[in-house]
Amino acid sequence: MKFSREALLFLSTVTISFSSFTEAFVSWDGRTTTFLSNRWSHSYVTWAATNFGPTPTRTKHSRLRMIEDDVDDDEEDFDEDAAEPLSKGVRSVSWLPTVANAKGDGVPELTRKDSEILPLFPLGGIVYTPNSEHILNIFEPRYRQMYNDILMNGTKRFVVSMSHPSESGRFAQTGVLFELEDLKEVSEQTADQIKYICNHKVTGRVKLHRVLNPEAWQSRDTYLRVEGTITDDSVKEGESASSSIYGVVGNAKEEKALKSAFSDLIEIQHELEEDVRFTRASGMTLSVKPGSGEDGLWQTIRLWQSFADQRLMARQNELQRDFQEKLQAFLKKERGLTEEELPSAIGFDDLSPALQVEVQELQKRMAIELRPLVLESTLTMQKVLEAENHTERLQLVRHFVEAETRRLTTKKTLRGVFSGSSMGTGEGSDQSEKRLTESKRKNENSSKPSSIFTDEDDAFQ
Repeated sequence: MKFSREALLFLSTVTISFSSFTEAFVSWDGRTTTFLSNRWSHSYVTWAATNFGPTPTRTKHSRLRMIEDDVDDDEEDFDEDAAEPLSKGVRSVSWLPTVANAKGDGVPELTRKDSEILPLFPLGGIVYTPNSEHILNIFEPRYRQMYNDILMNGTKRFVVSMSHPSESGRFAQTGVLFELEDLKEVSEQTADQIKYICNHKVTGRVKLHRVLNPEAWQSRDTYLRVEGTITDDSVKEGESASSSIYGVVGNAKEEKALKSAFSDLIEIQHELEEDVRFTRASGMTLSVKPGSGEDGLWQTIRLWQSFADQRLMARQNELQRDFQEKLQAFLKKERGLTEEELPSAIGFDDLSPALQVEVQELQKRMAIELRPLVLESTLTMQKVLEAENHTERLQLVRHFVEAETRRLTTKKTLRGVFSGSSMGTGEGSDQSEKRLTESKRKNENSSKPSSIFTDEDDAFQ
């Protein structure tokens, strides 16, 4: 079974495009935001994690919180952690001490028998998973040096760790091991703007113990080096719990429970006709086994990550929908453009003052509404990455699947309550029917240019 985005059924009913163009750009303050985009990628997640402001604090009973105080109630924390893995927000995952303004401990030797000294390459707010492949463009002098070093010493590998969303120079304690598979020298073609284009495969996870040269973070004259312990995820895990008969039986039970939870989620997604939903075929071919092969759980973990990205993009498009309609009307009325003449991009200064204000307000609204979704998705993947063994990963993934099912169940209940109240009188029924008719007409019109991944038996192929 091969993982692909076709495992997701994405109905882009909220996307309005400029004729054949798929995206337009509006810039302000030297930054560019993509509008009208329905492409699947991590680029938006990277932009959001980098550029959005401080994390909003939610209430005690929210699924995601930022906790700033250092006073903990151990008993309360224990109960919350057992019920909700992300109850402490960013503090729910493990972080190394910050390297900002820090100095090395002067101990260059290894402090653990099973550890190694490895280069560290922090790559923002993206969480990578074992058995995935990635291409990096290398341009910074310190990372040019890093690639030269790993080529010269023959190791051809380094650690990638997620950066803290709000603290500079602080990295997740669990990262992944990138192994270099192919490298192309492109300095001549790019006027030395980019030195290398490199292909990598993630072969395992790394537990980071300490940063050996934290002062390099400030000086930027070389790359960071860490002491870490590698867990090879390219083969099936030889965990003590899994190797015993009790471990095998326990894993089989957890694997079955995850498949059942995933099937329940798919059914309610289709019942509510969610804009982003899994195909039914994906539930029948769900990968839940140990290791990172084609039947391994990491395939499903990446599938869940892409689902979160697709849902984020759908919400982004929904927030932009009203602005897109006004922008098209402005271009047609004020500029006299026809549908075929609409541009693929327009500068911020070319907008009317009213539209400029709307762009700025849209930026604020997206920061408020989307950043918690980006952060929660990222922390979810990091929490799964930290799991000690296959059983713990199964339990975590099932927890997040069941949490999404509960959210949709609540949505279904509220929809039933409001639809029932609107049918109380003849006038309410007429208005409700009128709204449904108008909504259906809009969906039919907006779905014409969209791409629909059909519910086929080979949805993963």
